[in-house]
Amino acid sequence: MELSNKKVENALVVGLKGRLDALTSPNFEDTICQFIKKGDTKIVLDLGELEYISSAGLRAILSTAKRLRAENGAIAFANITGMISEVFEISGFGSMFNLYGSALLAAKDIS
Repeated sequence: MELSNKKVENALVVGLKGRLDALTSPNFEDTICQFIKKGDTKIVLDLGELEYISSAGLRAILSTAKRLRAENGAIAFANITGMISEVFEISGFGSMFNLYGSALLAAKDIS
């Protein structure tokens, strides 16, 4: 999995590309924790290029959301399509989190 990041508004947009599964979720969590420690507590995950997410990936996202809440932060998701959208709906993540059609909209709303 590849991670990219950029500041948009007052949020950090983190793009995920590839697979978020048992092998890649520890790296994802470590990277996000580093961002949080640096003060980035408004995070938008852009999932437009995410090809696959497993239950381990969902747990990593949930863990990240809990960390952000503990820091008075927030998380939002952008560009969820296809199989990732189906997984979010089946798992209930679609109703637990804010989902946006673009990272820019999410960054404006979360800031």
